[in-house]
Parts: sequence; C-alpha cells; structure tokens
Amino acid sequence: MSILAWIVFGLIAGALAKFIMPGQQGGGIILTIILGIVGAFVGGFIGTYVLGFGDISGFDLRSMAIAVGGALLVLFLYGLVVRNRG
Repeated sequence: MSILAWIVFGLIAGALAKFIMPGQQGGGIILTIILGIVGAFVGGFIGTYVLGFGDISGFDLRSMAIAVGGALLVLFLYGLVVRNRG
C-alpha cells in the first residue's frame, strides 16, 4: 500500500478504535492517524507472527479487523501511560 493509503487506513482504524474503546481519550486527528497506523503495524505483527493468521495486505475486512484490534491495544496502553503520568 502507498503512504497515502496507510494514512487513510490508519485514520479509519484509529477512529474505530476510539469509538469502540470506552472513556475519554485525548488527541485530535493527527493522534488518531498515528494511533491507527501504529495499531495496524502492531496488529499485523501479532496476527502474522504470534497468532499465525495473516497480515494486513490491503483494504479488506480482515485487514481492518487486525488493524482495529492492534489500535485498541495501542489505545489501551496509551491510556495507561497517560493516566499514570498525570
């Protein structure tokens, strides 16, 4: 996928993760994109190397589910770090 596709994919995955995760998460659209892109990488790594059911290969439902799952994990960890700092 191109860089622009990763940004759009990250925005969608990050927005879905923020919608699914309860609570107030700070950050604007840039943080949402970064969260989604990092989540896509984390989800792809876990899906490929830990669980063995594939990676993110394009815009399809399976790839989006993997990316959103990774973004949820990143959002959860981000929430723990921010909560413990302040």
